[in-house]
Amino acid sequence: MLKSIAKTVLSKLHGEVRRREIERKAPHVDRARLAADLVALGIARGDSVFVHSSLKSLGFVEGGPAAVWGALLDAVGPGGTLVVPTYHQPGGTIYETCKLPDYIFDPTVHGTGLGALPIAFLKLPGVFRSLHPTHSVSAIGQHAAYITESHHVAPSIFGRDSPWERFLRLDGKVLGLGVTMGPVTFYHMLEDFVGEAFPLPVRMKEAHSLRCRDKSGNIVTVPVVPLDPHFMTRRIDNPARPDLRDYFWREFSRSGLLSTHRVGESVSWSIGAQAFYAHLEKLMHEGITIYSTPQELAARPIN
Repeated sequence: MLKSIAKTVLSKLHGEVRRREIERKAPHVDRARLAADLVALGIARGDSVFVHSSLKSLGFVEGGPAAVWGALLDAVGPGGTLVVPTYHQPGGTIYETCKLPDYIFDPTVHGTGLGALPIAFLKLPGVFRSLHPTHSVSAIGQHAAYITESHHVAPSIFGRDSPWERFLRLDGKVLGLGVTMGPVTFYHMLEDFVGEAFPLPVRMKEAHSLRCRDKSGNIVTVPVVPLDPHFMTRRIDNPARPDLRDYFWREFSRSGLLSTHRVGESVSWSIGAQAFYAHLEKLMHEGITIYSTPQELAARPIN
């Protein structure tokens, strides 16, 4: 327990030192500047936007995370919807979380470890959060309830009737706010949709029964099939795969699907959800996935 407390204290101290360093060195941006940049990127009123984000990449934001969410809400307007990954995986991965014997996900207790912006998003008034033991998604706005309401009864994490599939139906926009094309869970929807037709067996065979506590206090059991850890080192979000991230960036730019613009001090991007999914499926049939080896990338060069 003492080690855990010390680790928490040190983490907070490091975070404060880092914040002060960014405040001193990085250009300052405000809510109005961020909102204007988002509009220039193509985020429009009424849009549903799935946000993957990095606060520190934006520069020093006056007003902190609340100003970033304010800017996004300004951009999409009252008819828009923001969707944010707020995953809670106390084991570090899906598989390790599935092995925890006493774990019960409780959205009123458990936050998220995905960074300052998702943490702040959970504190906004009017946020809906899906009930899922490893991949809880949160949303605010016009379609928030629709996107999050039935995650715990969906057949898989990312597939039919999941928040990702419902977001796809709305043809929202996937937004990379100061991040690469690596940490994007939208990719996994293809794996769940096509099942055994996916070129690699990236899902483990066994389903684990994980528990959640719903808003009435009842325990709900959710079957979870983990991603196989064996394939993690090959995946696009692995630090060792800048080649794959660069390939996807160039591929989606060449196809005309990737919109880019500087938001604050970061290069950010967006892609329409239905076009994104269709192109991922096309690439799969041409031998390219988010697990492709350097040799497979070389076999399909980008003009």
